Amino acid sequence: MTDLQLQAHAMSFGPVAEQYDAARPSYPAELFDELERLAGRPLRDADVLDVGAGTGIATRLLAARGARVIAVEPSAGMAARLHVVSPQIPVVKGVGDALPCHDRSADLITYAQAFHWTDPARSVPEAVRVLRPGGALALWWNVKDRAAGWFAEQEQRLAAALPSYHYYSGSPLAHAELSGHGLATQTVRLHWERRVTVDSHLDDLTSRSYVAVLPAEQRAPVLAAERAALLAAFPDGLLTEPYLLELFVARTPA
Repeated sequence: MTDLQLQAHAMSFGPVAEQYDAARPSYPAELFDELERLAGRPLRDADVLDVGAGTGIATRLLAARGARVIAVEPSAGMAARLHVVSPQIPVVKGVGDALPCHDRSADLITYAQAFHWTDPARSVPEAVRVLRPGGALALWWNVKDRAAGWFAEQEQRLAAALPSYHYYSGSPLAHAELSGHGLATQTVRLHWERRVTVDSHLDDLTSRSYVAVLPAEQRAPVLAAERAALLAAFPDGLLTEPYLLELFVARTPA
């Protein structure tokens, strides 16, 4: 993918912010238990930057654990949706490659489904600059588990229909970039699932960058074909989405 294509994908979420907020999966409580364990401190009373916060799906859960969270988000559309849904959470415009924050001002920096949109050669040193001694950088990816047969079949259809289809797994990126900056990283993999309607699943699909970048006239037939295939597989209109959640936590020296 060229730099211009990558930028187009990264900025494609604003127009689909409502679908993103409504249909994207949340996170199990176990994620935040593991985050606290690996970070070596509770989220309560921690100063947290949630970078690439989107509509605030993870941001709200961090705040619910008692953290003081600031959302950092480059997309005006996504930030506007976050403000509508969670007006109590402060939002600043910015990107991980140039954090709009003072040195040593955060206990924890999180990237929920967002680190792959950064340039790690810039975003990791920026995180180290902003973190306090003993602070932690946490990255996680929540992806559908390819072990599910129906999802593997969907991937084949989407890869054939969409030239920019991609499946993000954070493991190779996180290991290479964090170890390359001398950060000791611990990893946890969690499995969980959710039961959703076919319509909700399609709304989730609509919010994915490889679909969101398409003009409406190209997007509609892809979604119609997916709807027909899913209803053929799940006639009652309900399906179970299995997820693999990969969490990486790198702590700075105390």
